[in-house]
Amino acid sequence: MRTINNMVARTNPRANRPRAAASPGVAVPRSVFELGRHRAPRIAVNSLAAAVAGILYCASGTAHAQNPAAPAQTPAANSLSEIVVTASAYAQGVKMLDASYNIVTADASQIKMANAVSTADLLKISPGIWPESSGGETGANIEIAGIPGGGDAPYFTNMIEGSPLYGMPSLSFMDSSSFLRLDDTVQRVEVVQFGPGAIYGPGQMGATANFILRRGTDKPTGSLGLTYGSEGMERIDAFYGGKIADGWYGSAGGFYRRSDGVRSPQFPSDNGGQFTATISHNVDGGSFMFWVRELNDNNQFIVPVPVVQNGNSFSSYPGFNALTSSYGSHAIQYVNVPSPQGGFESANLANGRGGDLHFFGFDYNVRFADGWSVVDHFLFDGGNLNTNALFSGPNPRPLSYYLYGCNAAEPAGYCNASNQPVDTNNLNGGAGYPTSQNISATYPGGTAVPLTQSVIQQGWWYIQKRLQNLTDELRVNKDIGGGHTLTGGVYFAHYTDDDNWSLGNQMIMTNTPNAAPIQLSYVQGGNTYALSSPQGFVNFNGNFNIIEHGDATNIAPYFGDSWKTDHWLVDASARLETIDAHQRTCNTSPQQLGTIYQLYETAVPVCNGTWNIEHYVKAKPSFTVGANYEISHHMSVYVRWNTGTHFDDFDNGIRGQNGNFSPLQTVKNYEGGFKWQTPLLYLDISVYHRQFTGLQYQETNATGVATGAISTYGSDSKGVNFSGTVRPFKHFDINVLGDYMDGHYTHYTGCAPYIDINGNNQCAQLNGAPLQRQPKFQVSVTPSYMVLQNWGDVTGWVTYEHVGQRYEDQSGLQPLGSYYMLSAGVVADLGDNWQFRLQGTNLTNQIGLTEGNARKFGYEVGINNVIMARPIQGREVNIEAKYKF
Repeated sequence: MRTINNMVARTNPRANRPRAAASPGVAVPRSVFELGRHRAPRIAVNSLAAAVAGILYCASGTAHAQNPAAPAQTPAANSLSEIVVTASAYAQGVKMLDASYNIVTADASQIKMANAVSTADLLKISPGIWPESSGGETGANIEIAGIPGGGDAPYFTNMIEGSPLYGMPSLSFMDSSSFLRLDDTVQRVEVVQFGPGAIYGPGQMGATANFILRRGTDKPTGSLGLTYGSEGMERIDAFYGGKIADGWYGSAGGFYRRSDGVRSPQFPSDNGGQFTATISHNVDGGSFMFWVRELNDNNQFIVPVPVVQNGNSFSSYPGFNALTSSYGSHAIQYVNVPSPQGGFESANLANGRGGDLHFFGFDYNVRFADGWSVVDHFLFDGGNLNTNALFSGPNPRPLSYYLYGCNAAEPAGYCNASNQPVDTNNLNGGAGYPTSQNISATYPGGTAVPLTQSVIQQGWWYIQKRLQNLTDELRVNKDIGGGHTLTGGVYFAHYTDDDNWSLGNQMIMTNTPNAAPIQLSYVQGGNTYALSSPQGFVNFNGNFNIIEHGDATNIAPYFGDSWKTDHWLVDASARLETIDAHQRTCNTSPQQLGTIYQLYETAVPVCNGTWNIEHYVKAKPSFTVGANYEISHHMSVYVRWNTGTHFDDFDNGIRGQNGNFSPLQTVKNYEGGFKWQTPLLYLDISVYHRQFTGLQYQETNATGVATGAISTYGSDSKGVNFSGTVRPFKHFDINVLGDYMDGHYTHYTGCAPYIDINGNNQCAQLNGAPLQRQPKFQVSVTPSYMVLQNWGDVTGWVTYEHVGQRYEDQSGLQPLGSYYMLSAGVVADLGDNWQFRLQGTNLTNQIGLTEGNARKFGYEVGINNVIMARPIQGREVNIEAKYKF
């Protein structure tokens, strides 16, 4: 368990100053100390003092001056007395001091000050969760310490008001963090790892984040905020909540923003918004609430860029800034790609991974006088979650090498002693054409491309995904006396997925920021042969084009018993989940879409009217047992054991298996924790041992088509998660948060075959290799200081974050290095209503990689030490002015 609420009891001399009312249960932090670990905030160091001085000077004439209240000691157990509801066996939640599992909380103010670049990025507040947010605001890979992942977020689930946003935690090109954006309509978030999270709700065996919405209150509350970012971002946020009638309350709010992005693609990198409304009603013993949400937002899906590797450090590729460059451009924005139904369809790179989603939810929570409690979480949602994106292929190379291989003079390193290509990812089977072919290479408009121009071939992928989801969880508790509370419930989910994929679509383009496509052709026998389309597509023939439909139903009854006696709280629960899924995918046949002279589209896969049909039915129980001992009102210790299950999804493990489905993925988790809080110190530490089975490996080619045999194996990991805060003196706090994880793969038979970055056949041993892309050690340190004045208060902080060595894939052959990030921020509250915020991330412009070339396996460094990778973004600064009442 850990919380970023009041981790050490803070003395607040201004506690009695009148302030705007907050939503029930929302703490209003007066210091970053109360935030715990947060995503590195944003500010330009050399402008901080001037900006803050300007803010305070402009407001000082109208600030509402008050005399500070006398200091008052806050009880040390405030945060450990907080009630949490996610994964709790109790309908109304459990005190954090008694929670024998790993849980983190953050209220609305703390979420804002965490300054996460995406919903997924906020998860860094929970030690052991590693979200890779360098790919943009959506589509992040989310790793859970001790569970081998590597793509999308199969072991993480997002919920709103206790309801998962889709019946499967992820699909290809879909993770649940893409379903929602952070704004002022969120009251709080609770993040649970393992433990009873595998039993209740969606039964996620990894980690679950539950976002609780703000409701209206008796006293009307609201806010209006304007934000400007150095990356060309303009954003407006609004919220209002209040009383509608006796016992009835309403709220509404959301945001709209437009941003060029730190990596500007010449079109908006982020463009859209979100609207949320609630109606709630208080009844005897509880309440119920209806809520709706509309999301319409497009976000750039950031492709890896070339960087130069030197040992375990990385630098920018010549002409390509690792911190700010993007391949996206007007020149490659609008394209026509093959449709799996035949012909072509239009796609727009500016749509990125865009969500057009609609939500309707219901939440009921009532405790009756005779010891019964009833909770029901209902959600119906759906819409489109499309992806328009580039996907990396081979490394960049001179155009002459791409066209002619070693048949033309090439720079040193590209040809071996036998004058054969070292990197065989060129035209004409890798060898290149003879120079006598005299290939014409032109930019749009007809200008010739120099043979020395660096070029790169990348996939322009278009994924259309139509989703629909209905979930309901009904839970009943009965207090039978003697400290025993029985829990029974059932979780139900029915959901569908309709996809139209056009994968592959290999485009040749300049290896430059804001790339331009290249058109290739040659003349032979009086005929002009097109090696590429006018838009630069050199190969549609090896595509993976499909139409698919999936529908599934999950039903999971569960039962638990909790026993509270003296200082002990012991619980045991079991769940039996069944999934019944149907999936069909069109079979394809090669079809010539153009003339015989258009060589890039002579054998394009097109649906032929037949289908591969799969029926996937699995059932598996999960169990958990935990015990918490409350040593004092400020200290406790716990132990827990749980199992967990991950079912296959429509895209991974079900499609195309012909009934030969992979084994279920399962985990055994053993953990223990210690929590302690005093007025001067907060400490939360947990240790774990996790054993995972059911992993599968299968090589895929550049178009996403699986090749070769499937291998099944597992992993074993041990680790420590920790957070702590110390207050050396009044108003000054130091927060430390981090984790250490030692995990490796086990039970792999033989070696894993793959084709390396240069196109050569290789084989790698997986046993003993570290879990892919998970830091072995990471830590953040945040000192903060609060200054109190008559006109208000100011809190400033600096965050140093260290991310340790990681490796790209299961082979453990490609290091991603370690890096640090330095960030800082300041928040000023003026009077009762105004707040100004100035924050900045990556102030020292560090180059740190979160991911290498996901389309390549093994060692990925090619000629001249070049690797395709996703670095973190460069320095970003934003300032917000908000009026609150």
